[in-house]
Amino acid sequence: MRRIISLWFLTLKFLCTETILTCLALYYFPLPGSKTHSSKKYLALVSLAVIVRPTALIVWFPLLMHHFWQEEHKLRLVTHNYIPIGTLALVISALIDCVFYKKWTLVQFNFLKLNIFHGVADFYGSHPWHWYFSQGFAVVIGPHLPFFLHGSILAFRKYKILLAAVVWTIVVYSFLPHKEFRFIYPVLPFCMVFCGTSLAHLTTRRRSAAAFLLVANLIPALYTGLVHQRGTLDVMIHIQKLCDVKGNSTQPQPDVLFLMPCHSTPFYSHIHCPLKMRFLECPPDLGEEGYFDESDRFYEDPLLWLRTSFPYKSSLPTHLVLFNVLEKDIFAFLQRNEFVRTAEIFHTHFPEGKVGGSIFIYERH
Repeated sequence: MRRIISLWFLTLKFLCTETILTCLALYYFPLPGSKTHSSKKYLALVSLAVIVRPTALIVWFPLLMHHFWQEEHKLRLVTHNYIPIGTLALVISALIDCVFYKKWTLVQFNFLKLNIFHGVADFYGSHPWHWYFSQGFAVVIGPHLPFFLHGSILAFRKYKILLAAVVWTIVVYSFLPHKEFRFIYPVLPFCMVFCGTSLAHLTTRRRSAAAFLLVANLIPALYTGLVHQRGTLDVMIHIQKLCDVKGNSTQPQPDVLFLMPCHSTPFYSHIHCPLKMRFLECPPDLGEEGYFDESDRFYEDPLLWLRTSFPYKSSLPTHLVLFNVLEKDIFAFLQRNEFVRTAEIFHTHFPEGKVGGSIFIYERH
């Protein structure tokens, strides 16, 4: 049951909120031939998307401009829709944030200030400018790519604004050093319009194309959802069992240390008890001189970090969680402090760098 719940949680997380709101807003957007368009509804959904994640404005900027350009009553659109709906969304967001932060805070501005203006996101990695064009977009759209290209040719004149929004979004995000697949998820609803157009024109091979898409999506989805990199979830099931030990006063209280790249595993969301746990931290550099995060310090010299962090046996954790590739580097420490491997958990068929194919749990005896 825990496994099912974990997968459900990951599925919800994967289906980015911003993308879902974009789908709903697109349903009400005044596209050519649309019978469901409603300016107020789509603008309300766009405003909500921007409140949730300010970068949603990047995706919707071309469409908002297109709507304004096509609208006969431009002043009415601005004064009766754009300004009231946008202002209301911003005020509601500010009030909610004020309640929880106990002070007036404009979260959307802070988001832009830290991630864009101060470049904090760059701390988590950067890619070349062409990454979305050469890799990112193809991976995100997956096996739908040929249908998207075919549909773009067929429906270019009718839905050129959607195609412009896709290109615009990818170009804008290409200027940001930090790139992730999820950043361009919101363009998928636009792309699916062209894929649908392509399938509609495949009169003789439509079933074959649909079967291809089903298999080409289902097999990778099952593998990546049920097999690939599952160890970081499975290990939490083992750790959760330590909650039973915590209530036993006759045994040493569990103390778990994750010697893994930071944020490799879930944390208390999967444990549900006040178990003492710690992982290697990697907070972003906020301008501190000589900044060097804990995770980098550890991997630079694991044995030195362990010796300095735990100078006495009494300070040692009771359990260590690590990828198998780290074992050889700290074997002397494990042996000297009487740590015994109690579990080996499969993680991936494709180990890379600090991430191994298996996860080990060591317990001190």
